[in-house]
Amino acid sequence: MLFAINEINWNSDILPNTSLGLEIYTLPHYERNILRNIFHWLTGLNTFIPNFSCRQQSKLAAALTGVSWETSENIARLLNLYKFPQLTFGPFNHVLTDRSQFPSLYQVAPNGASLFCAIVSLMLYFNWTWVGLLTTDDHSGVQFISDLTKELDKNKICMAFVRTVFLLGEEIYNVSHDFWVNILESSAKVIIIYTDITFIFFETENIYRKFTLGKVWITTSKLLGSKYSKYNMLSLSHGILTFSPHHGEILGFTKFIQEATPIKYPDDSFLHFVWSLSFNCPLSDCKILENCMPNASLELLPGKIFDMVISEESYNVYNAVYTIANSLHEMILNQCQIQPQANKNRNTYFPWQLHPFLKNIQVINSAGDHVVLDWKRKTDPEYDITNLWNLPTGLSVFVNVGRYSPSSPQGQRLSLSEYMIQWPIEFTEIPQSVCSESCTPGFRKIIQEGKLTCCFDCIPCQENEISNETDMNQCMKCPETHYANAEKRQCLKKTVTFLSYDDPLGMGLTIISMGFSALTALIIGVFVNYRDTAIVKANNRSLSYILLITLTHCFLCPLFFIGLPNTVTCILQENLLRLLFTIALSCVLAKSITVVMAFQITAPRRKTRWLLFLRAPNLVIPVCLLVQVIFTSIWLGTSPPFVEMDVQSEHGYIIILCNKGSGLAFHGTLAYLGVMAIASYIMAFLSRNLPDIFNEAKFLAFSMLVFCSVWVTFLPVYHSTTGKTTVVMEIFSILASSASILSLIFAPKCYVILFRSEKNTLHQIRNKGHHRSKILFKI
Repeated sequence: MLFAINEINWNSDILPNTSLGLEIYTLPHYERNILRNIFHWLTGLNTFIPNFSCRQQSKLAAALTGVSWETSENIARLLNLYKFPQLTFGPFNHVLTDRSQFPSLYQVAPNGASLFCAIVSLMLYFNWTWVGLLTTDDHSGVQFISDLTKELDKNKICMAFVRTVFLLGEEIYNVSHDFWVNILESSAKVIIIYTDITFIFFETENIYRKFTLGKVWITTSKLLGSKYSKYNMLSLSHGILTFSPHHGEILGFTKFIQEATPIKYPDDSFLHFVWSLSFNCPLSDCKILENCMPNASLELLPGKIFDMVISEESYNVYNAVYTIANSLHEMILNQCQIQPQANKNRNTYFPWQLHPFLKNIQVINSAGDHVVLDWKRKTDPEYDITNLWNLPTGLSVFVNVGRYSPSSPQGQRLSLSEYMIQWPIEFTEIPQSVCSESCTPGFRKIIQEGKLTCCFDCIPCQENEISNETDMNQCMKCPETHYANAEKRQCLKKTVTFLSYDDPLGMGLTIISMGFSALTALIIGVFVNYRDTAIVKANNRSLSYILLITLTHCFLCPLFFIGLPNTVTCILQENLLRLLFTIALSCVLAKSITVVMAFQITAPRRKTRWLLFLRAPNLVIPVCLLVQVIFTSIWLGTSPPFVEMDVQSEHGYIIILCNKGSGLAFHGTLAYLGVMAIASYIMAFLSRNLPDIFNEAKFLAFSMLVFCSVWVTFLPVYHSTTGKTTVVMEIFSILASSASILSLIFAPKCYVILFRSEKNTLHQIRNKGHHRSKILFKI
């Protein structure tokens, strides 16, 4: 204040021919005594009389109050009665912005709305999600808790505890033992403080020293080391991080402090006391001797006793003095313009006349900073982040380690020199303050029941889900074309696969299919070569040819199931197979009917004899084929087979296969084949008493029994398998059922033809088969 007043009084551009002075009053702790002292100051009387003033010499322009906002509030309620201008240089408080309660009070400090964002940005930078809060039990503390909680919740940071202490004046009292134990034994390693931090270390010096060494303190004001200098608190506060509004350097201030001595300012009792205490100068009537330490300076004192750097409150005092001086200057100029020169008395004004000018004043101080008193026009300041270093000599210094600029783009507001920070001596690396350890990629968080969101358990992601970041709330499901790796950290592209010819299984099935087809062709050759023999003629030569040719193609049908599927092969797979099986089974049915009809012929002139000679049973083949063609046409017209990608059957693979289209049509056509096989079995069973030399009915019945068994077994296996296994099972069923017909019907005949030729004669058949065998032979 004295530095600012001296600057203004030496400046002819501000208040020319007018000098500023100052009066300093030390206020007691109790509210009633504060108001008593204010009355003494207003009235100028030891025994004050309200609304009466004995002041005639000095002109009071405004009052500066602080640092505590409670003190300023109490004084404001009295000064508002007289509309006396009051400027407070303490921290900005929204409670004091209520113009209905405090119309004469102005706050010099910048608006601290961005302070909460600055604190949270630091929390996020170091991933501190579990913090404690210690604040005052008053309006200011409640407002701080409310604003900070909103910002913490927005960024998913939890408060481990909130503790408040009661203020009386500018002193803290009535703090219990359990209060400190609960705070300092908390798992939170980071504690935000919105109160007098010096008091905290004063209280914890001896009893709780071991706890404070393991805490990171985040404060909104620097440690006042001189208040309790006899305690070695600097070791306890080592590593503290402080947020303070950024301001420029006041030119000449350091030099002013260096030259401030009791000799230069003999009326300043504080300087005499400092010289006596720090330089061992004897006091006489509260003044030191003139020849004591002539070269002594405040610069020689340790920083913890006297800091040469201007503090936040001192900077606000400097700005307050300049705003008052400029407002007075504007008021005087205004009076010169509106009052005639003859009637003007510059020494006549009232303090309340200063309000219009204080409300609209805007000053640019010597540091280049803009100063306004109207809180609505205040801009969010930048914040310096300082760290308290302990030097080897036992001294300490606040070092600027970062800055928060609310006007910068999002993501660039916080700049921090992490390597410059000295952490509390208990930490060997950057401290961690979390309720639960982070969930690594591959895991997700699950909130513990009844606890805050920062307290959680980690569970692995489910099948085909990943988490590629830490502390994810939900795992991400991989697309169908991808799969999760073993660590559940990334999605890998699935490999496209199908039952190919290069696959060992596909190659084996191809060889078997071609082998059976070649074997069937060989049997056709045998039957053609021995077409005039008795057993070939007796077994309905034309039906045998048709059946063998059909089986040859049935054995080749699995080739449509192997290789990369397309629309054509998907249609041919099922429909061509059904048609070929229909022909094959109708041939067996025709053979069975022929044998049954042969059993029924007893009289030479019976109608069945003529039907048999006209080959009427052979009409079963086109009739059965026509019914199957109708079923197939309906299938293709409504829901034909199509190419499908199976992404679920095999982990890490996309299987290309054919979808049947209509499940009803697929099972319907298969049931139709079953009906034909059962009908053939029944017909063959009825003709089981044929002569031994021509007992084809037994082989027909047994082949149909095996055919039905294969496909009845196929259905549950088909529905219980997926992917390529389904295709393999269908191929196996085709080959097995076809092979059963081939082996059971034609193998015995080939044996007789090739190895028992003596039985393959007309004489043998006529002797053994009697009349019915002769008829079959003729047919």
